[in-house]
Amino acid sequence: MFPAGRFPIGRCEALGKPMRLVIQRVREARVEVDDRSVGAIGPGLLVLVAVAKSDTPSNADYLVEKLLGLRIFPDDAGKMNRSVVESGGSLLVVSNFTLYGDCRKGRRPSFDQSATPDQARDLYEYFVAKLRAREAPVQTGIFQAAMSVRLINDGPVTLICDSD
Repeated sequence: MFPAGRFPIGRCEALGKPMRLVIQRVREARVEVDDRSVGAIGPGLLVLVAVAKSDTPSNADYLVEKLLGLRIFPDDAGKMNRSVVESGGSLLVVSNFTLYGDCRKGRRPSFDQSATPDQARDLYEYFVAKLRAREAPVQTGIFQAAMSVRLINDGPVTLICDSD
């Protein structure tokens, strides 16, 4: 047993926030930087990605599998029973550290759980590379850029998926 309030290092890391995705099924989506389109898809998934301080490549690996396997597209009977891969859809992946905004205290969100920009960029790029190595086409925004995201929801179907 460990003294009250003290944990081994591995346990402390496990208590951190998980990597987070907000997934929206879309008819189409695009992301623009300086009024210029940098990524666009037709039917598929818009995926907003947040990386926490405690995240590792294993968190990203888990979310790649989860994202590509989610059965949230309709089959011939209209039941959500197909993945983005099975439906022939694409992915638009956009970094978004504000998904870790904590609004419980005060009026200004705290982003203490978000990874540093360098750590987040490395894990975001790892996540995108793992997706690109798979079956669905992938487009992205530009990391740390001020982006405008335009989309037409399909459903709407919106899910939050954490890596824990």
